[in-house]
Parts: sequence; C-alpha cells; structure tokens
Amino acid sequence: MTKKSQPQIIKPKKRSRFAFFGDVIGELRKVVWPSRQETLRLTAMVLGVCIAMGLLLGALDYGFAELVAKVLLGGG
Repeated sequence: MTKKSQPQIIKPKKRSRFAFFGDVIGELRKVVWPSRQETLRLTAMVLGVCIAMGLLLGALDYGFAELVAKVLLGGG
C-alpha cells in the first residue's frame, strides 16, 4: 500500500508594504491615457447624459406627484 503524498502548501513571499506602491506606479506607466480632446468630449457626453436623465426623472417625478395628488386629494 502506498502512502498518499501530502499536498504542498505554497506560502506567498513576504513583501514590504512599499513594494505595493512600486507595483502600482509600474502599472500606471503601462496605462494608455486618453488625449485632452477625447477627455473633454467624453466628459461633455457624461454631463449631457446626466442632465438629460435628471430632467427626465424630474419630469416623471413631477407627473406622478401630480397624478397622486389628483387621485388621493380629489383635485389640485
């Protein structure tokens, strides 16, 4: 009868806390950053969508508030 071999537990190497920051800086150097023009265009797009959704949700809220007021309070 053969013995079953015990699975070997591999412990991670101890690293200093400061090595983490070095790794972060190394990864940030690999990032392809958008151009200024692309950043401005995408920012304007996000702001436009946020404003449009705010207006849409505000209009729906106002409409439903008026509807509930008329139904529950019998008039406006």
